[in-house]
Amino acid sequence: MTTPTIAKKSKRQIRIQVTNTFLTGLTWFLVFTLMVPILLMLLTSVRPRADITSSIAPLIPTVWHFENYVKMWQTLKFGPLFVNSMIVVCTTTLVATFFAAMAGYALARFRFPGADAYSLVVTGTQMIPGTLFFIPLYLTFLWIKNNLGIPLVGNNLGAIVLYVGFYTPISLWILRGFFAAIPPDLEEQAMVDGTNRFGAFIRISLPLAIPGIVSTAIYVFLSAWNELFFGYTLGVKTVPVGVRAFIQGAAGTQLRYDYMAAASVVVTIPIAILFFALQKQFISGLTSGAVKS
Repeated sequence: MTTPTIAKKSKRQIRIQVTNTFLTGLTWFLVFTLMVPILLMLLTSVRPRADITSSIAPLIPTVWHFENYVKMWQTLKFGPLFVNSMIVVCTTTLVATFFAAMAGYALARFRFPGADAYSLVVTGTQMIPGTLFFIPLYLTFLWIKNNLGIPLVGNNLGAIVLYVGFYTPISLWILRGFFAAIPPDLEEQAMVDGTNRFGAFIRISLPLAIPGIVSTAIYVFLSAWNELFFGYTLGVKTVPVGVRAFIQGAAGTQLRYDYMAAASVVVTIPIAILFFALQKQFISGLTSGAVKS
């Protein structure tokens, strides 16, 4: 190997090393930037109330007030709110993901009149802000409650129906792409071996689409868990609605940002556990539907 070739190869290796070092440093910088709000929330949750609004208070509190978590839990009655949120969110996730999987598979596999138009309409609904539907939806829910006796206002059922209606269209659009990426030949071979279309869906397509279904379920769970506006206006006692009480001072005579931060930390725990438990499926779901076979 000649000297110019060695020098050229050495320069290329140096360039690659410099690029990798730069990208690594940039990644750590972005991670640190994203972690700053979380660290501030953790520090605020253990600060004394007077230090939160003080301009001379140290960044790291000298005395850590872990009793903020206990007082927050007692003041807000956080336990029932947490259980109520889990009921609403888990039910919404299961129902919306189930409907989206059925409809997404149908749109990906069957050609029928209006299929493309329907897909376009479903996608177009996501461009309209949900708050525009608030008044007609609220009046409709009141009419149903007063005339049919179905408690859609001030009850978990109303929030579940609303969330399922809001999150199913985008979930359907996502899962349609995952089912379309699965080769139809696999289902045809299963049907040749004696199973029917539904059996091929259950035994072949559904297991292969698990990463996409998990990703969609996580999306629905996170969206429903963090939703505040409709939950508050419908009178549903969820965690975001309860935490809002500290912002407006409804949980006491004064604003308690320390309790609000403590509640935010507790609310984040289920999300973190869910993500770390299903991160492999989530990441796989984000990438597996990107290329159509």
